[in-house]
Amino acid sequence: MPQLSIILPAKNEADGLRRLIPQLKRLHPNAEILIVNDGSTDATEAVCREHGARVINHPYSMGNGAAIKSGARNARGDILVFMDADGQHDPADIPHLLDKLDEGYKMVVGARHARTHASLTRRFANHWYNHLASFMTGYQIEDLTSGFRAADAECFRKFLYLLPNGFSYPTTSTMAFFRAGFPVTYVPIHAGKRDKDSKSHIKIVRDGIRFFVIILKIGALFSPMRLFLPVSAFTFATGLGYYAYTYFFWGRLTNMSVVMFLGALFIFLMGIISEQISSLHYRYHE
Repeated sequence: MPQLSIILPAKNEADGLRRLIPQLKRLHPNAEILIVNDGSTDATEAVCREHGARVINHPYSMGNGAAIKSGARNARGDILVFMDADGQHDPADIPHLLDKLDEGYKMVVGARHARTHASLTRRFANHWYNHLASFMTGYQIEDLTSGFRAADAECFRKFLYLLPNGFSYPTTSTMAFFRAGFPVTYVPIHAGKRDKDSKSHIKIVRDGIRFFVIILKIGALFSPMRLFLPVSAFTFATGLGYYAYTYFFWGRLTNMSVVMFLGALFIFLMGIISEQISSLHYRYHE
């Protein structure tokens, strides 16, 4: 069995893979090169087989996260390396990730330099998402959305049932590792430009809103009190401020203040219940 499996989800990436697979085989001749063909309509499968890569086919496009899960389930290696097939990630950076795994980390993420993002909008959005996720997890997250990472196969497979089928698998896997107490670190990388024949499947506005909702959902799942406690405190402070206002001008407690106080209490209790439910996901992840 190979110790290392390099997994590349691919959808219509024939041209990029024609250049990338030979590089991977030259730099890592003993690694398993596993391509998950996510319903491609071009020559992706033929190119992979021509260059001796192992191929897992999806009958139709199921999403980037689904491709990652298929790759993780079928990989034979003890260490999994995930990277994009569009030419953005440099295979020469893989040893840097593996060196950190040798130090005892269970996941190593390639953190892209801010200037490597395609536009100022994406740069700002990624910076904001990193700060929000850092607050939700309580750990410093340098690149929440990077798809270039290496992980212990056994640990990664523990969370496959949590990973979405869409593009947000990096977010979910990173936060799951932090929540379960598995050590995670970052290695700086310089992501190259996307292959000229490869198009991004992410839309800034539509997927940006979806991504924000995903972070909140993941935060509620992994660290509920970090979400519910500030909301509860804000609701209570608003009710208290309104009570002070009505007492000063009319000398009485209004129904609205009572509703705000009760709402703050209910939100706090929901956070406690969610925290107990969240802990059930990690009872066997020791």
